[in-house]
Formats: sequence, C-alpha cells, structure tokens
Amino acid sequence: MADTLTLFTSIGLSEQKAKETLKNDSLSSSLKEAITQAQRVHGASGVDKAMGTLLYSMASRLKDTKRLAFLSESIAQRKICTELQLAAALDFVKAHPQDPINQKEFDDACGVGVVITPEQIEEAVEAVIKKHKDQLLKERYHFNMGLLMGEARTALKWADGKVIKNEVDMQVLHLLGPKTEADLEKKPKAQKAKVTENDVKVKKEEVAVNGDAVSGEGKSLMEQLRGEALKFHKPGENYTTEGYVVTPNTMNLLKKHLEFTGGQIRTRFPPEPNGILHIGHAKAINFNFGYAKANNGICFLRYDDTNPEKEEEKYFTAIKDMVEWLGYKPYAVTHASDNFQQLYDLAVDLIRRGHAYVCHQKGEELKGHNVPQSPWRDRPIEESLVLFERMKKGLFAEGEATLRMKMVMEDGKMDPVAYRIKYTPHHRTGDEWCIYPTYDYTHCLCDSIENISHSLCTKEFQARRSSYYWLCNALDLYCPVQWEYGRLNLTYTVVSKRKIIKLVETGVVRDWDDPRLFTLTALRRRGFPPEAINNFCARVGVTVSQTTTEPHLLEACVRDVLNETAPRTMAVLEPLKVTITNLPDNFKTDVRVPDFPADEAKGSHTVPFTRTVFIEQSDFREVMEKGYKRLTPEQPVGLRHAGYVISVQKIIKDTQGKVVELEVTCCSSETAEKPKAFIHWVSEPLVCEVRLYDRLFLHKHPEDPSEVPNGFLSDINPDSLQVISSALVDTSVKGAKVFDKFQFERVGYFSVDSDSTADKLIFNRTVTLKEDPGKI
Repeated sequence: MADTLTLFTSIGLSEQKAKETLKNDSLSSSLKEAITQAQRVHGASGVDKAMGTLLYSMASRLKDTKRLAFLSESIAQRKICTELQLAAALDFVKAHPQDPINQKEFDDACGVGVVITPEQIEEAVEAVIKKHKDQLLKERYHFNMGLLMGEARTALKWADGKVIKNEVDMQVLHLLGPKTEADLEKKPKAQKAKVTENDVKVKKEEVAVNGDAVSGEGKSLMEQLRGEALKFHKPGENYTTEGYVVTPNTMNLLKKHLEFTGGQIRTRFPPEPNGILHIGHAKAINFNFGYAKANNGICFLRYDDTNPEKEEEKYFTAIKDMVEWLGYKPYAVTHASDNFQQLYDLAVDLIRRGHAYVCHQKGEELKGHNVPQSPWRDRPIEESLVLFERMKKGLFAEGEATLRMKMVMEDGKMDPVAYRIKYTPHHRTGDEWCIYPTYDYTHCLCDSIENISHSLCTKEFQARRSSYYWLCNALDLYCPVQWEYGRLNLTYTVVSKRKIIKLVETGVVRDWDDPRLFTLTALRRRGFPPEAINNFCARVGVTVSQTTTEPHLLEACVRDVLNETAPRTMAVLEPLKVTITNLPDNFKTDVRVPDFPADEAKGSHTVPFTRTVFIEQSDFREVMEKGYKRLTPEQPVGLRHAGYVISVQKIIKDTQGKVVELEVTCCSSETAEKPKAFIHWVSEPLVCEVRLYDRLFLHKHPEDPSEVPNGFLSDINPDSLQVISSALVDTSVKGAKVFDKFQFERVGYFSVDSDSTADKLIFNRTVTLKEDPGKI
C-alpha cells in the first residue's frame, strides 16, 4: 500500500489525492498499470507531472480496460500530449472496440504529430478578428471574447488553448487600445419582458395532443425523446454504450443488423397479457412508441405470452385498445409465442455450448452468495440434452425439472431458470408445448429476433441487464442495448395486478375498469382524455429516476384538455323546484347556451325555459349568511343565459320542515339591479344518474405498513363513490354516446358511462372544477 502511495505521488498527485485513489480498487489498479507501462518507456523517474496528469485522467475515464496499455504507451511516447488529444483518443477507442486498432486512423483522429506554429495561430486569430471587427469597434470590451476564442480553436483544433487566448488578448488590445472607464462599466442586463395573464392562457391553449404535449420544462415529449434529454446510442453503435459487452463477432453482427434495419430505430412495448394496463404503463407506452415516433423509427407491440396459466383473451384486446387509445399505432403486433420453436432450438444450442443444464432442484431461484450451487450444474452436456428433450415430451411432472442458465445476475440470483414445465394449454399454441420459457430467457432473445435497437424498460430490470447481454453473447446473436428509465408511481392508489384482483374479489370495486382505479381502462371510463394522460407523461418528463406523483397533477392535465374540448351544459344534482309565478302557465321559450362561453364561435345549443325550473338546493339559503351571494328571501339571483333575475316570494316546506319548492317572480336582467351572482338551472330536463368519485384510499401510500399497518384493504375511503340516481340535466345531452364529455356548469367535468341505457344516461364525474375558495 505504501509503495503504491509513493508511486502515485511520484507522478505529481498530492498525498490526499493519492490516498483517495487507493480507496477505489478499480481506478487504483488501472492507474498502477498505466504508470508501470509509462515507466517501461521513460524509466522509474521519467514520468513527469504533465504526463502523470494525463495518465490519471485516462485511467479514471477509460471504460474498456483492454485499451489501457495502448493508451498508456501513446501518452508515454508523447503522441498524446494534451487533454484535447486524450479526449479524442478515448472517443476513438470507444468507437473502435475490436482489434487491431488502425494506427494511422488513430493518429489522424487524435492530432498525433500535428504541429501548430505561432504564425498559424497569429493568422487564425487575425482572420477571426477581421470577421468581427465592426462589432468589436462598436461594443469594444463588452464584446463576447469567448466567440473569438471558439472560432479560433475551431480553425486550429489541436492548438494550445492558452496560446490562442494570449494571441486573442494581444490582438484585441492592439485594435482597441487600453480599457477606458466606459469599458470597465458593467453592461446593463436586458429587461425581461413581463408575462401577462393572456400569455399564460395562450401557452395553455398551445398544449397539444399525443406526444406533442408540453412538459413542465417547456419541452414537448417529442423534443425530449429526440435525444435532447436522452444520450442513447445511434443504431448500430451499441458498443459505445457503457457496460455493453463486445465479443469477437459483435461488429459483424451489428453490420448485419444495420443491413436489415437500414439504421432505423426499433423499439417494442412488451406487456404480459395477464392484467390491464395502468397509469405507469402510460409512461412506458409514451416512452417506447414516442421514442420511435420522434426519431422516425418503428415500435412493436409484443405480448410476452409465456405464462399460459394467467393469460386471457380479454387482456390481449384491452392492451391493444389502450395503446391505440393513447394515439399510437404499433408497427406490428407480435407474440413471444411466435418464436417458441426458435427459442427451443436456441435453448438446445445453449446446452450444447455448455451454458445451460437440466436441474431438479425445487424452486426457481438460487439466490445469495452462501447458497450452494445446484448439484446438477456440472452434469454432462449430452445428459442435459436428453433430459431437456424428455421435458419437452412431457415425461416429467411440473416442478420436477427446469432448464437453468449458468450465470449469476447482478442481484445475486444464481443460474436463473430458462424453461419450466406447465401442463396448461396455451391460448395460441394449444397443447403443442408443455415447457415454457421464462422472462429472463425470452425477453432479450425476442428483442434480438426482432432486431430491436433500443430495449427500453423500467429501473427494476437493471439487475437483469447483465443476463440480457450474457445470453445474446453466449448464443452469438445480435445483442440490442437495454436502457432503463424511472417508473411512474401515483399516491393514493395501488396498481399491482394481485392487489387489484383482491379489490375486485372483495367487492371494493366492480372490475378493472372501476373509475376509482388508475388502470387505463378505468381512467377512460371515468372520462380522462388520452391527450391529458400523454400531457401528464410529458410534464413528468423523461427521467431515469423513480417518480412518485400526486393525482392532482394528473387531474390538472385533465382540466386543461377538457376546458378546451368539453362543451358546457347545465345539470342540477340536488334539485329544488322553483315556480315563477308572474309567468303564464303555458309560458315556454328557447334559450341559447354557448358550448364554450369563452369562445362563442365554437357553437351553441338551445334549452327550454318555462314557468318551472330547478336549481341546486345549495343555491338557496333560507337564512342569509355573511358572504353568501346566491338566492335568499332578501337577495335575488340571476339565471345563467336566461336573461332573468328571480326574487323569492314564498317558501314551501314538507311536513319535516324541509324546503321542497320556491315561488318566485322574475324580471329582465336588463332592467333589474345587477345581482351578486348568476346560478345554473334546468327546465323540462332529463332525469339521469350521476356518480361522484373520490380517492379510493385514505392514505397517500396504502401499501406502506408504517402508514397503513393493517394492509391496503383496511384503508378504503367509505366516501369514494356517491351515487345520485335522480339528477337533472338539460335536454342538449340527449343522444350522447358512451365517453362523450361535458362540463356541467359550476359543477365539474362529466363523461357518459358505459352503463347508460336508451332510457337513462349515467354520468361519471371525471374531475371537479378548479376550486375557488372565495366562492360560497
């Protein structure tokens, strides 16, 4: 340890830096090897501080350690003399992972042997200053001198930056002379234009749909996925990705991959067809389909149908419906089962190569460093081939034999299962197979078969990345790159299939599409527009970190879309009859109601207005309270759109003292004193059912034992659903179809439910209107 510390300080590292380096075994080993290599050229004392700095920088930044000797020698031979050349050298070896390195190409790419004379630097700086002379004379020392530096360095890529800066300073001084007092004054900052309320409204209206949604940072999802926020590899350059394993055949396989794809980006969305997609999947759909769309690529919808016990046709249909509902069309719909024969043949090949064996150990996982390896790990290859064939023929009971791969995963899982026995008919292949491949075996191979360029998955699959690369390389197949991103989680909900099934079985919710859930079918039934869900994914942003978000952020996106798209109508949830006594018994007129009051050019509808109308019970109070602005015996109120102001003349109550009817008089709003408020109403209405939804759970994290000790089923909100069976709505909604959306004025946004009949419409409250705390 002391010898290594001395070695590190001998190249110019401070003692503190040398000690910090020793704590990192990988860096320490690489640096020691690099110094040793340099000392072979210059002797034990021939490595000076400048060379030592480059060796340290190279050792700490190099990912592929097989290039360590080559780069160390290049530095020692003073071919690489600057940080600029070193950066170019690191880029070159990353882009050329296979031996041998073409020395001439390397030298050209890194400026080896390029000598820049003082005269060249002087001429280059002169040319740049001449180009900007007029602006320099005008702005003097307030001019951006970095621009001159940048252009001069572009012209002379390998020149010493310090020498260029000195030349720029000298020539600027010669042109402008010494700085004056005016030059020393700070340049005033440009005033930022004030953002008006109208500007904000315009920006909101510009929120677009399907992937062109604007995120909270002002970038659309498409902009984020075009690579601005993602540093993904280019198709065919898989080897440039950190952690990607390069084999002697990698470059040849990548060449064939590029010939097949033409350099096109290819992604896939690979759900298991054993449940309904939820809000987290919306991010995955947007990420996979959106990344392909943003880069002129294609995306497959591939069902990972390798577990016949849990798969049902309704899930296949619902998944495809939800992908298309969000606005994406798969390039092709494929199934893992399409490849069952090829996957089986590859498993036989894996055994032949000595990378897999038939095991009789119970349980699918061998986990942890202290777990003894399977006693069947070293069985002869021929024996495993015979046993695997017997598995295929159904000569073992379930659980009696599995095929395992000889590898250890990043999470310590040892020899993951590739095939297991299941005597369950498959929905597509019937009884043809009784052995089925696992996710760990199937996923990467299907990606390879479909020539996927970017295998995008959530963060929890990071532990499977090494097995992904290992299996493709063990079979000498094209290996895509796996990229992980952060899951999207919401508070006040559960999304696990097992827990949703529990909620359905116990009668807490009716089915997977119960509007209180956050499955995509439930959100659609509740009335959430797909554009709003995509906008929400954009606002959350492209991120690799785990995201837990409040439902109100999603609801805000819903309001933004519905405010622009849901026509207004009037509905009364808790009706109070109002008779206008100074109108004739047979009085009836049509009142025009704009569909969008803020933009009446978008259309209108008419509703009847008669002697009898209905208002909300909450819009009348028998006893006046401070701050109450609606109808009281002493206070008149306006009727929206009707052009009338009404005043109470008589209050009619039932035997329990409850107000059941008001008798009022009306006058034109043009002649009456302006009332403090206008309320909505209905006349000759339709009777409908309204379902008001609230959060299903009482606590933010119903699955967290520290928050909910008795489990998520004990945390159900008893007021999560309120059914109003005899609400009244104006006749403009007659003929509305399932999923049609409306804003019930002053009440909220509502959507027509699938339980509706020809005789009675049923509306789900999608979201409330924005709360106005000053309004009572």
